[in-house]
Amino acid sequence: MDLGSCCAVLFVANIEASKKFYISLLGFDVEYDFGKNVAFKQGFAIWEFGSDHIIARRLGVGTSKDRNVNRFELYFEVDKLEVAYKHLKEENVRFLHELHEEPWGQKTMRFFDPDNHLVEVGEKLAAFIGRLYREGLSVDEIALKSGVSMDDIRRFIEP
Repeated sequence: MDLGSCCAVLFVANIEASKKFYISLLGFDVEYDFGKNVAFKQGFAIWEFGSDHIIARRLGVGTSKDRNVNRFELYFEVDKLEVAYKHLKEENVRFLHELHEEPWGQKTMRFFDPDNHLVEVGEKLAAFIGRLYREGLSVDEIALKSGVSMDDIRRFIEP
């Protein structure tokens, strides 16, 4: 299983306050801003999720707001998510949830390490944008669903 790069994700209670802190105060640069999910060029992301998100449904929405609870996740992306999933299943890893399509279209899975830290593995951005396109969604539909700009989508789907 080739996990490639790693991104730490901090669960935040207020995305706007956190963005202001990391951008204005610390001088971080935004790579992608999907509203409630912001990835910084410095190699980590901040996420604010509601009660309908799979993490909140499985762990409780309060975990993202309670300052006494670990609100941290290691996040990896792979080209072949199903291969990684099969490997983890064979090794009897304990999952928070198995393969799942997020509302923005990316397929993910989340599981726990031996110390109960949350680990997520998802499709790479180009992989899930390409999959949505192959499934018949137009560039406009992908942009609406994913929050990815139409220019980036075209870059991912054009040879």
